[in-house]
Amino acid sequence: MADTKNTTKKAVIAMSGGVDSSVAALLMKNKGYECIGVTLKLFNDDDINRCNERTCCSFDDVQDAKQVAYALGIPHYVFNFSDEFKDTVIKRFVDSYLKGATPNPCIDCNRFIKFQKLIHRTIVTGFDVMATGHYARIEYDSGSKRYLLKKAFDKTKEQSYVLYAMTQEQLARTEFPLGELTKDEVRRIAEENGFVNAKKRDSQDICFVPDSDYAAFIEGYTGIKSPKGYFVDENGNILGEHNGIIRYTIGQRKGLGLSLKKPMYVCDKDPVTNTVKLCENSGLFEKELTASDINLIACDSIQGRVRLTAKIRYKHPEQPCFVEQIGEDKLHVVFDEPQRAITKGQALVLYDGDTVVGGGTVD
Repeated sequence: MADTKNTTKKAVIAMSGGVDSSVAALLMKNKGYECIGVTLKLFNDDDINRCNERTCCSFDDVQDAKQVAYALGIPHYVFNFSDEFKDTVIKRFVDSYLKGATPNPCIDCNRFIKFQKLIHRTIVTGFDVMATGHYARIEYDSGSKRYLLKKAFDKTKEQSYVLYAMTQEQLARTEFPLGELTKDEVRRIAEENGFVNAKKRDSQDICFVPDSDYAAFIEGYTGIKSPKGYFVDENGNILGEHNGIIRYTIGQRKGLGLSLKKPMYVCDKDPVTNTVKLCENSGLFEKELTASDINLIACDSIQGRVRLTAKIRYKHPEQPCFVEQIGEDKLHVVFDEPQRAITKGQALVLYDGDTVVGGGTVD
């Protein structure tokens, strides 16, 4: 695949209204690209009105993006992807919780909306690349003739974990202008250019669940109240009544509503029997996992037993492990040391130094 990054001149900038994507737009313009800013509408009006400053995609975010685009002298548009977002992000989020898993909808948003739907729109409208404010880097390796996804220089903001599902075609059409900058440098650039959002807080909550009450959202979305059931120990003994499996996550101790003789933690959820299994802290540690729905970036497939590092959640430190591909869409990972609270539905992301090898969804 030829590297066309140095010859592309027209760029769509995904502008969330935050400081990062705003500075990304400035940097792309300064590199000589003809730019347009695009903000995505991902909800209906009622959902947008429920958002707050801890989320993205609100009405205020659209206005902030529009003001920055105006200051930069570039056109700004709003693309309505609400139907696609509902089908590929919200529905997957709800279905995953109902099956006893704990999903990461931000990864699905990147996978199906930003780097699939928006890049497709970028191409069909005659633009060459899409740029975002993610903290990550893309490099073309002439030896393997592959685009590589790499960690950002700022390890405190590093976001390669949520980008592991990107394909070679998507990486070839994407720019991450902030990959070699720190967050402090980005804010300084924004302040120097008088951006209205220079001091705006970063979004933290899931955008369509701004109050972080996942259970209430799921029950409102489905119209069905999650049924009560039983807490059980590892031997199946009943310990008490729970308020619906969607209200609990692996590793949780607080908020169980039980009076127990010793600290107990959620270690499994079974939607078939509607039980939540509890164990002592030591029972949360496991050395192995399997993952499916895999995507590999640095290679077509993993040959043999390979030494890598892995993350099992966004803020989880990388851990040394052996990885083996045991099927076309299945990975088996054995960690050097047992890992706490490996959670079904979370993303497994594999690294070779600063390079993302690929990842999948924890089974």
